[in-house]
Amino acid sequence: MPSPTWEGSKAETGQTEDGAAESDDRERGTGGRLLCALEMEMTNRSLHGDSKVDCVNCDGLISRNGGDSAEVSVPLSLPGKRTTLMEGDDLHRLRDRKVLLEDKKRLCALALGTALLGILLMIIHAELCPFIYKPGSNIDLIINCSISLSTGCLLIFIIAFHYKDIRLFVNDHNQLDWRIAMTSHRVLVITLELLVCSIHPVGTYWKVGPHVNSSSTAPLCVSNHHNDVLVDMELLLSVLMFLRLYLVHRAILLHSKVLLSASYRSIGSLNNINFTFRFVLKVLMNKHPARALLVFILFFWLTASWMLTLCERQTSRQTSVSTGHMDTALWLIAITFLTVGYGDVSPSTSCGKAVCLFTGVMGVACTAMLVAVVTKKLALNKGEKHVHFFMLDIQISKRIRHAAANVLRECWLLHRTNLTKGNRGEHRRHQRCLLEAIRVFRHLRLKQRQLRDYVSEMVDLPKMQMIMCDLSANWNNSYRELEQRILSMEQKLDELSRCFQQTSELLSQVLRHRNPEIR
Repeated sequence: MPSPTWEGSKAETGQTEDGAAESDDRERGTGGRLLCALEMEMTNRSLHGDSKVDCVNCDGLISRNGGDSAEVSVPLSLPGKRTTLMEGDDLHRLRDRKVLLEDKKRLCALALGTALLGILLMIIHAELCPFIYKPGSNIDLIINCSISLSTGCLLIFIIAFHYKDIRLFVNDHNQLDWRIAMTSHRVLVITLELLVCSIHPVGTYWKVGPHVNSSSTAPLCVSNHHNDVLVDMELLLSVLMFLRLYLVHRAILLHSKVLLSASYRSIGSLNNINFTFRFVLKVLMNKHPARALLVFILFFWLTASWMLTLCERQTSRQTSVSTGHMDTALWLIAITFLTVGYGDVSPSTSCGKAVCLFTGVMGVACTAMLVAVVTKKLALNKGEKHVHFFMLDIQISKRIRHAAANVLRECWLLHRTNLTKGNRGEHRRHQRCLLEAIRVFRHLRLKQRQLRDYVSEMVDLPKMQMIMCDLSANWNNSYRELEQRILSMEQKLDELSRCFQQTSELLSQVLRHRNPEIR
């Protein structure tokens, strides 16, 4: 008797399909056994995941190992025709999606670590080559080979990451051909990432010129056969290696609690929210604004200072105040970032000027964000605003009462002066005091009106919602009470009708008893 098997055993599948075509009763039995086996399969998958599962059908025991893509083959009456149930397929897709997301997160972390390792090796190479390397030494070759090896590993991780991303796209859209996911935008992004990650300095360097002490900044290392163009090229490639830091935003996105939280994703999908790095950055800036800005500013300060030092090493011996020293570069980047610009230090190379220009732009942007963060921290919340405006209104009301009392007092003093016919100076003094009291009273009334207008503009939506909810609850209670009263009135009317009916029956019986001829 045929039983459901896994796809991949061609001989058994052919025998099952030939046996299934004999009679309709056997097909019904096969369908029942399939449902039984599928229920056992879904139960075991939910309990054990990817572990080894024993699947029991109605005929016997079928043992199998859980794989990445398993599919249930269903024999039908027509040979070569199969049906895959949607429940098992959706279960496999959800499991594959979770595995692919974990692989993407792991590959992104590996790519970021490899990129940071390459940048660190490049910095070590640029800083130590004037003091450690000697002509004919193999240390520079080892470090250069390490940089190239890390770059190759980084390219492999980038390709593997995009491979997992394409598989995830195919899994989400239930497609069979991976070439559907290869749009022009995706191809352009992959090509650009590979181009950026492949940039690294290549060459063998040693020190040129007399040895310098350890307190001074090392000059730029060049080889004995490099000309100025090649030196500038190596310098440019070293600076462009920092473009690999674009992987930081991808790592933050894939490792953020916003993306990993099922509640975030559910509510976001209901509100058509795309979980991009911009959304994650907004959440991070709202939760920890000061910490995020401080980390970014410190990292940018150190990175830009070292890049400026690398750019200005060629002119370290030509000027008295050299920006090729790390302390001077830190000072120049700081005053440029804060848009102060004292003018005591300035870059002399085109590379250094570009770094300072970019630092000034980032300084303006960070200053704007810092002002926004400080403003948000100093602003009163809703409860504090209500308390503050309530106390202001009380204080202004007291001042208005005092001003009104002063107006009445000055009116009385002026009236008494007119009655007593005192001197003209006292009369004019009381008139001036009366006018001043009226002016103060009008000013306070205007200030109170402006304050209440401002408070009325603050629409308190939660309070309005609570009021509407209370009104709705009161209406519902009134409606229920009215329904209960109507029901009680209907019951009383039914009782009255029954009483009237019983009374009429009693009257008819009495009348019949007294007059038996009445029927």
